[in-house]
Amino acid sequence: MRTVRDEHGRTYLLVKRSGSEWLVRDPETGQESYRPESTLEPIEESPLEAVSATVSSPVRAVLTAVRTEQALGLLLEINRDGPVAVTTLLDRYEYCESDLHGQLAEFRAAGLIEEESVAGKRGYGTTDVATDALATILDTE
Repeated sequence: MRTVRDEHGRTYLLVKRSGSEWLVRDPETGQESYRPESTLEPIEESPLEAVSATVSSPVRAVLTAVRTEQALGLLLEINRDGPVAVTTLLDRYEYCESDLHGQLAEFRAAGLIEEESVAGKRGYGTTDVATDALATILDTE
């Protein structure tokens, strides 16, 4: 399967070439339609990336940064209780210090948490990106 773009910049997945018309699928709706070949051009975007782009950017950020249920739980707790001091996280949850700092670094790199001071100690709170994504995932908007 290839990815194509029409003259309006809309992305489609090429399902089948059939003469002067190509069968394309809209990655957002899944609807298929025939379009004139002359109005479509192949692009270098992966078809799977085109499909994943139909998910909101904040939710994609969470999905790519959270690799385990434990990591998801940590992000949810920081979002619920945040900002939270690192010492509190170490006392409260089953993370060794290096694993916790590694997970927090992944969240920071993904733009899901930011460093904050909590009672004079280093801590973290969730960013708007994480808060929005978690609200969508939990359906609590």
